[in-house]
Amino acid sequence: MTKRGILTFTKAMVSSQAASAVDIVVTFLLANVCHLYYIWSTVAGSVCGALFNCHVNYKWTFRSNDCPKLNVLVKYILVWLGSIGLNTLGTYVLTEWIVRFHWTERLAAFAFDNIFMVPKIVVAVLVALGWNYVLQKHFVYRNCAFDRAVASLGRLIKKH
Repeated sequence: MTKRGILTFTKAMVSSQAASAVDIVVTFLLANVCHLYYIWSTVAGSVCGALFNCHVNYKWTFRSNDCPKLNVLVKYILVWLGSIGLNTLGTYVLTEWIVRFHWTERLAAFAFDNIFMVPKIVVAVLVALGWNYVLQKHFVYRNCAFDRAVASLGRLIKKH
């Protein structure tokens, strides 16, 4: 990996971790202050984290000023839908698996009520590295053949 590649990866990880922090704080507050079901809190946290991440990556990480914003937005949404699905499903599956162990019942009420935060963090890191970074670097913030389809769609919408 080149110095530039290492710098881009480092910036992407900083952006991803900051977005994960936004995601986790929103999730925690919605679940504990607003008493929203943890799955809906997870979805809302993921949306907030994604918006933060898209903006930071466009302006700072990948410096994609040569990519039309509409194209980046459409591609980001496609990747993000996969990401939110993986995060939500992963959090649910891992949480439901963990709570089946009897030792978790002995945790203090606060810890048990928030046991989903541990799987959420584990899943968020795995999805950030294995899905988000790869697709953002090679698809979202790069001009590609897909962009022509987005541009055509944009022109079609403007006509009507």
